Amino acid sequence: MPLSSEFSPVIAQQLMHRSIRAFTPESIPSRTLDLLIQAGQSAASSNFIQAYSVIRVTRPETRSAVATLAGGQHWIERAAEFLVFCADLRRADAACRAHGLGEIEGYSEHGLTAVIDTALMAQNLLLAAESLGLGGVFIGAIRNDPVQVSELLELPELVTPLFGLCLGWPADDPQVKPRLPSDMVLHQDVYRDPSPQTLADYDARMADYYAARSTNRRSGDWSSTTAGALQGKKREWLLDFMRRRGFFRR
Repeated sequence: MPLSSEFSPVIAQQLMHRSIRAFTPESIPSRTLDLLIQAGQSAASSNFIQAYSVIRVTRPETRSAVATLAGGQHWIERAAEFLVFCADLRRADAACRAHGLGEIEGYSEHGLTAVIDTALMAQNLLLAAESLGLGGVFIGAIRNDPVQVSELLELPELVTPLFGLCLGWPADDPQVKPRLPSDMVLHQDVYRDPSPQTLADYDARMADYYAARSTNRRSGDWSSTTAGALQGKKREWLLDFMRRRGFFRR
């Protein structure tokens, strides 16, 4: 995308984001991975709690098991790196105990803070990776069976897996998905539902995209895809799992 006076290189990079699921065999240098972790850590953090941890999964058997649990997403096995991002309140809990303020009791505010911190850190990391020519795709489907994922990664209490990230050098060049028009997500002073016509126009644009893209062509639009995703992935057990890990108890 050519730059204009309205674009910075960072904005141009953000607007070119695509999910990459095919990777070359080339590895990511360890110094580069460390730099990406540092870039991720530079994200904003509520009260500077930094309530996240990242598990770098290198064992082939573990990657294979996670790929199966995630519904057969075998790019987990093929990517140069596979990272699992976890909400982590253990360090914060140790700090509370050390200063005589008692244990963290699982308040929703603390859990939400950890989830937000983790998401911000992960997005920062991926943007940094893309700026170096790397590509990746987030894997939310590790929440299909978070119990087994936690066992595979030996996660203790107050640490819970949220999503994974496949990272590597792209072996394909997929098109950019058209996002919702900005006037559907930016509201002036008060919230307003979009007009049916605005939503219909976006559905038509997405239907054209799905039908014309170079790989994985299919019929559908934003509304039907979103409805199927939300109603098909309720994961009714997730709240109970999170509570057993020490999150969202109150």
